[in-house]
Amino acid sequence: MAETVTSSSLLKNVSRYEDVKEAAKKTKEEMGKQEFLTLFTAQLQNQNPLEPVKNEAFVAQLAQFSQLEALTNMQGSLDKFVTSMSGERMLGSAALIGKKVSVTDTPTQLNTGGDISGNIDLPTGASGVQISVVDAQGRLVQELTAGPQMPGSMPIVWDGKDATNKPAPPGLYRLSATAVVNGQTSKVPVNTLSTVRSIATNPTDGSVSVEVDGGKTVLLTDVKRVGI
Repeated sequence: MAETVTSSSLLKNVSRYEDVKEAAKKTKEEMGKQEFLTLFTAQLQNQNPLEPVKNEAFVAQLAQFSQLEALTNMQGSLDKFVTSMSGERMLGSAALIGKKVSVTDTPTQLNTGGDISGNIDLPTGASGVQISVVDAQGRLVQELTAGPQMPGSMPIVWDGKDATNKPAPPGLYRLSATAVVNGQTSKVPVNTLSTVRSIATNPTDGSVSVEVDGGKTVLLTDVKRVGI
């Protein structure tokens, strides 16, 4: 009577041959198209002539090979599709160059006569907020305070003037904030609008990132707000 060849008996037969040792060592999840074909060929070469593989088992293994080949071809097609979509996303994102996007805790460019705007997320509100403005050398330029805030997003604007009410020179400035929440003082992230300087794509995963003032790079998927 013919017997069905199991995966364990197949691996035992193949292990006798040097040219398929590496394939036999791989797990089922790691086996690829070439390894499957090597094992399949070895099975046909080493089956017992008096007890050949049943037709049903032979057809089933052919079907498995066909499925594996189809999945391999599908993966190749998907890789090409992702690559093409990455290029299209990069071209589409090029329209952001020169526009302002919201980034968290990063230096922001102050232009002559301009200001820096942003927002602070306060999910539970706050009884008080203090905002510090420092220049590129880390020197304190201005401090802003605000009273009780309702839960939500708190808009902030620094008018570009220092503690003596004189216009600060153009350059990069960083805004940081602390909030009193439930009687405790803690730092909270500040989101400011920075100008997009360039667009880049990652060849590994096709992700698109934007470079803003100060050289910081953020993923396009992390951009939550775009301004003029």
